[in-house]
Formats: sequence, structure tokens, C-alpha cells
Amino acid sequence: MHNKPVLLVVAHGSRDPRHAATVHALVGRVRSLRPGLRVETGFLDFNIPSVHGVLESLAAEGVRDVVALPLLLTRAFHAKADIPAVLRDAPPRLRIRQAEVLGPSPLLLTALERRVYEAGLTPADKPSTGVVLASAGSTDPEAIAVIADIAREWWHTGWCAVRPAFASAALPRTEDAVRELRAMGCSKVAVAPYVLAPGFLPDRIARGAAEADVLADVLGPAPEVARVLLERYDTARVPALAAVGA
Repeated sequence: MHNKPVLLVVAHGSRDPRHAATVHALVGRVRSLRPGLRVETGFLDFNIPSVHGVLESLAAEGVRDVVALPLLLTRAFHAKADIPAVLRDAPPRLRIRQAEVLGPSPLLLTALERRVYEAGLTPADKPSTGVVLASAGSTDPEAIAVIADIAREWWHTGWCAVRPAFASAALPRTEDAVRELRAMGCSKVAVAPYVLAPGFLPDRIARGAAEADVLADVLGPAPEVARVLLERYDTARVPALAAVGA
């Protein structure tokens, strides 16, 4: 029998095949970091297996404990509404705990910086470079405020300036933030997508980065992202283990 809860990574899903490929690459990295842990992936939409299908299969196998981890960077609509609704519809014999979303985390800032350096900048560029922290966007004010906080925190590590931008539902857009940083006098401008996988909105961010000097890659399967997943799993599973021992 499994003595550790199964980790179910709950991904959004997309018509863009790069999305699922990136999710699977990230989950592969999580498995490599913790070989003894069973990790499954379920999608809310567009891709298979569905979250419900994975939960049905786990219940049929006799699994009891599951930690469902939203593959999301902010606590917006999906984390607050969609995912809890899907989990409530799970087979009743499963004990499911919903882990926290991935962000914010110091490890994600490290991953953002890794992506910017991989795109061609060096630490010596920091004081003269402005960065656009470009997220997908949300109608949730809490999610928007968190992005602004992350931008402020990242700026304090030594960049010329860091400005948040959004691909949908909120302003400014990436291209406007790029122009603002130029107008402020930053000699270089980098766009760092604060998104996990490629898709429609990340493509919009990339188009908005046309006038930037550097466009970093999405976070994807960065090792820091995999470590955040395991941190969130460990935090969520502790109460589950306490319940088992009760």
C-alpha cells in the first residue's frame, strides 16, 4: 500500500500542444527529484486525462490519500472555484487535500532570474536593465496585487526597475510596460513571462515584447518550479499524515 499521499498535479489544459508537453516535462522533473513519490497529472480542460478520470482510476486502484496541487501561480478563479468543484465530485472513498498554488515563492523569483540570464543577460546587466514581469492577467484583485508585490520584491534585488504587466483582464500590457521602462532611462529592457507553460496568452506576451532587448522563456520545467511543487505537497500532506495516525 502507498504510505504517502499521491500527488495529483492539476493543470489547466490548452488547445496548444506545447502546454501539455511543458506540464509533462515539469512533472517528470518532480518525479526525478523525489523518486519514491507517485505523481499523476490531470487536466481541467482540453487535454486528457481529466482530473475526474485520474481520481476515478486512483479510487479504483484502492488509493486513499491524494494531495491535489493546482498548477497555478496565483490564487485566482481556478484555485478558488473550478478546482474545488472538481475535487468535490471525486469518488467519496478518496481523502483529498488541496495544496496551495505555487506563487508567490522566493524559488520562483530565482527561476525568473534563471530564465532572464538564459536569454542572454548577465548579473552585470542588472543595474541598467528594466524588467517587465509579464503575467497572464486576472480579474481577481488579489492575484493582481500579488504580481505587483513580486515585481517590487524583484526590483529590490538590484534591477533598474521592474514593472508588472498583464496579457489579459488588467493593465498595463507588456508593450506599454516596455515603453515605460525605456522612458525611465533603463538602457536595456527584458520581458520575463511569469507563466508556467506556452499558449495563447504567453504568445501575446511575446508579441508585446517586440521592442524589448530580451524575451525570457516561460518558467516551464525549471528546477526551482519543481522544488516549489514538492514544498506545497509536503505542506499539504502533513495534516493528511496526522489524520492517518489518529
